[in-house]
Amino acid sequence: MEEISYRESGLDPRILRAVEEMGFEQMTPIQAQAIPVLLEGRDVIGQAQTGTGKTAAFGIPVIQNVSPDDNSLQALVLCPTRELAIQAAREIRSFAKFMHGIKVLPIYGGQDISKQIRSLKGGVQIVVGTPGRVMDHMRRHTLKLGSIKMLVLDEADEMLDMGFREDIETICSAIDGEHQTALFSATMPKEIMDITDRYQKDAVLVKVVKKELTIPLVRQYYYEVRNRDKEEVICRLLDYYNPKRSLIFCNTKRMVDELADNLKGRGYFAEGLHGDLNQYQRDKVMQGFRNGRTEILIATDVAARGIDVNNVEAVFNYDVPQDIEYYVHRIGRTGRAGKKGRAFTLVVGREIYKLREIERTCKTKIKNRLIPTVSDITESKAENILKQALDVMKNRDISKAEALIEKKMNEEDFTAIELAAAFLRMEVGDEPENIILKEDPYVPEKSDKKKKNGKGGNGRRRFSKDGNKKYKDGHDKKGKERKERKDKEVPFSKFRNNKKKDGNNDAKRRNKRKS
Repeated sequence: MEEISYRESGLDPRILRAVEEMGFEQMTPIQAQAIPVLLEGRDVIGQAQTGTGKTAAFGIPVIQNVSPDDNSLQALVLCPTRELAIQAAREIRSFAKFMHGIKVLPIYGGQDISKQIRSLKGGVQIVVGTPGRVMDHMRRHTLKLGSIKMLVLDEADEMLDMGFREDIETICSAIDGEHQTALFSATMPKEIMDITDRYQKDAVLVKVVKKELTIPLVRQYYYEVRNRDKEEVICRLLDYYNPKRSLIFCNTKRMVDELADNLKGRGYFAEGLHGDLNQYQRDKVMQGFRNGRTEILIATDVAARGIDVNNVEAVFNYDVPQDIEYYVHRIGRTGRAGKKGRAFTLVVGREIYKLREIERTCKTKIKNRLIPTVSDITESKAENILKQALDVMKNRDISKAEALIEKKMNEEDFTAIELAAAFLRMEVGDEPENIILKEDPYVPEKSDKKKKNGKGGNGRRRFSKDGNKKYKDGHDKKGKERKERKDKEVPFSKFRNNKKKDGNNDAKRRNKRKS
C-alpha cells in the first residue's frame, strides 16, 4: 500500500501541528486506511495487531469531529484495561494539544469515583474508559450518552475475553440517535462479528495483514529513568560501553536537534538526521557517519529509513517507539553480518507497559539493567585506555618515549608508576556528575518536605522557640542520655552502671577533700 503523509490527509491544521510536533510524518497502514473513512462519517471495523498505531487511527478522527464549544459528552472510547485507557487518553490529549477547549477524561476502576464525577460535571467531550467503570457511571446517571457522536471499541477481542460482552452490549444499546461506531480488534471471532452486525451500519472493513515481527540476535536492555535524566543516562551509557559507531532514535525532530546540540556541547561527535534536512544536508550527515567522522547519529524513524551502515555497535532508544514495527527496525540496525550488537531503551513511567507489548508481540526478552555508576564509568574508561596502551607497547616502537621518560625520572623525584597514573588520570578525565538514578514521582523525597517553625517532616517540634534542642517534660534527661550512649556506643545497662559509678567516685572525692 502506498504511504500517505499527514499533510496530504486534509486534517485540521491544529491537529497537523500537534502530529508534526510529535515527530510523525507518514501514516501507518491502519491509519492510512481508517482515518479517511472515519472522517467521512462511516462505521469502521479495523483488524490490526497491538502496536500498529490504532490509537491515532481513531483518536485523530474523534478530535476532528468533536466541537470544543459543546461541553457535552460527544465521544466514548472503551478499552479493556485501566492501563490502556490511560495510555489512549494521553495520546488523544497529545493530538488535541492545540485544539483549545477539548477535554479528555480517562475513567477506570481503582480510582476514586468521586473525582471522576466532579470532572464529568465540569464538562468533558471525550471519555476513555473501561466497560465496568462506564457502567458504574451510567447507573449513577453521571455519564449521559444522549449526545454521543462517536463510539469506539478498542481491543474488542480482549474485552470479550475478559467477560465484558454484556457490558459492551448494554453500553451500545444505551446510545440513542445517529452516531458513528468504530471497532478495532486483532482477531475477528464470531462474537465480534455478532456485535458489528447488531450495532454497526454498512461498516467498512480495514485490515492490516499481520507481519511476522522478529527480533534479530541483539542483546536488549532497558533502563527506568526520569525524563529529565535521559540525556545524562545516554552519556553514561556511551561512556561505559564506548561504542565506535552508534544510533540514537528519538520520536520527534525537535528532540533530535536538541539532543544533537547537547551531545556536541559535551564533546561527542554527534549529528542529527530528520525530515527537515534537505538532500545535501542529509548526504553530508550520512557521509560523516559512514567514514567515521561522526560516531553518533541521532535520527527519527522516518529519516532513518534506508540507512544501511555496517558496524553499528549499539542502538539507543531515547524514546520508546510508538509503533512496535519501529522498534524492530531500529534495533535491526545493529548486530548485522554475524557481529554482536546491543540495544538500549530508556523507559519513563508507564512506558514500561509499551515495552511489555513489544516483548509479547515480538516474543523476545528485554532485560532490566541498572544505570552505570560514576565508579563504573571511570573503571571502564581506564580499562579501555590501558588496553590501548598495551596494544601500543606490543605493536609499536616506544624506545624514544622510554628514553624521554627515563631522563625525566632522573631529573625529578617520582616513580614510573606515579607518572603512568598521572597519564591515566589525564586520559580518563573528570568524573561525570552523580545523579539520583530513579525517583518515584508519586512519593516526595524527605528533603522536599517543608520544615516550618522548627518542626520536622512528621510535624513534631524539634527545637524550642529559643532555638535550643527540645526534650519534653521528663524526657529531657533520657534524651540526653540516649545521645551520650550513642556517642559512646556501649549497652544501655552498662552505660547506666558507669554513670552510677562515676557519681559514687565523685562523692568519695568530695568527702576526701572535706576531710
